[in-house]
Amino acid sequence: MSVQVPASISAETVEEISAARDEPDWLLERRLEALEALDDLELPDVINTPGRRWTDLESLDFETLVDPLDQSDETERADVEGAEVLSFVEALEEHEALVKDHFGTIVDPQQNYLTALSAALFTTGTVIYVPEGVEAEDVTIRAEMNSRSLFSHTLVVTEKSASATILESIESGTDVEGDRFFSNIVEVNAGENSYVQFGSLQNLDEETYHVTLKHGLTDTYATVNWIEGNIGSRLTRSDVETELNGDGSESKIVGAFFGHEDQHLDVNARVWHRAEHTTADLVTRGVLDDVARSVYEGVQDVGEGAWNTSSYQRENTLMLSDESEADASPKLIIKNHDTEASHSATVGQVDQEDLLYMTSRSIDPQTARNMLVEGFFVPVLEEIDVEAFREDLSELILARLE
Repeated sequence: MSVQVPASISAETVEEISAARDEPDWLLERRLEALEALDDLELPDVINTPGRRWTDLESLDFETLVDPLDQSDETERADVEGAEVLSFVEALEEHEALVKDHFGTIVDPQQNYLTALSAALFTTGTVIYVPEGVEAEDVTIRAEMNSRSLFSHTLVVTEKSASATILESIESGTDVEGDRFFSNIVEVNAGENSYVQFGSLQNLDEETYHVTLKHGLTDTYATVNWIEGNIGSRLTRSDVETELNGDGSESKIVGAFFGHEDQHLDVNARVWHRAEHTTADLVTRGVLDDVARSVYEGVQDVGEGAWNTSSYQRENTLMLSDESEADASPKLIIKNHDTEASHSATVGQVDQEDLLYMTSRSIDPQTARNMLVEGFFVPVLEEIDVEAFREDLSELILARLE
């Protein structure tokens, strides 16, 4: 059954959003196509087991959560020599052909209800364009959400032998009474022999429902690496994906989350091996306290023509309370025998022997527990090449522990 479209969303609403931004006709048409598709689209799939649905997206009240004409944010973008880091409005003015060629080609706006809703209503976002041979380091995008709902879209395009290291963060700004909704779509097109590392850090307040879909495509010998940190929100649905379409291309998906109180985190990492000699590594670590709950799905899909594939996946969740819950569903889908692949997932509590060892050496139990949690995250933090991201994530973990 499709989801009811809120009464506040109509063709006139979409036209008003587009006109306020002086958008070209082709983009308005794509918005209206996404709007029209909403009536027939379903919410994203969630894992089901007999008698239980692991994440309840059907309960989201879009009528209350979405206020399409009252979207507000404060976003800072760092200039990088040789590369273009532009708001969507600026990008349409300066690189309209580039945006037209790539927008909505990596993430299909009609993939599901949430992607269509975002394509129809987004008002903020960033376009990052890195020309051939340019190295763009420390691209930072720091945003504050200042409204009940906010829809954002990020587009990254790197040409041949270019590279980009990007950190995008979102947190709550102005207080808004009641629940909030934040949606973020990220599209990455990595050209031949190019390198993209995209870090995303979410620390929204715990009255916010947060959904994000990040999808990358790789050309020959290209690399797309993702780092996903989720600390805030009431409910997070995060999908991070890469299609390895070029021979010799690579992807790494690194995830970290820390849930407490009644937070719910549904995090997913997926990679499709479409070409020969491709490599993928999926690494996720999370901690849960109080009555927090996590759901993880990892998928490694090796196609028939993906000869000489290497694909690895591991997910570990540490529970700090007896009331927290964690579920994990790692999957291997292999259609080519010339593959080296593995997957694993573990769920457990703080090792009591380690805790006893530390307290026996005059470390109080709370400090000992915190030290063990910090140590648990180290393997993920070591995978993060962006120093600013590593420091920001470490500080949020420490603040949560305190």
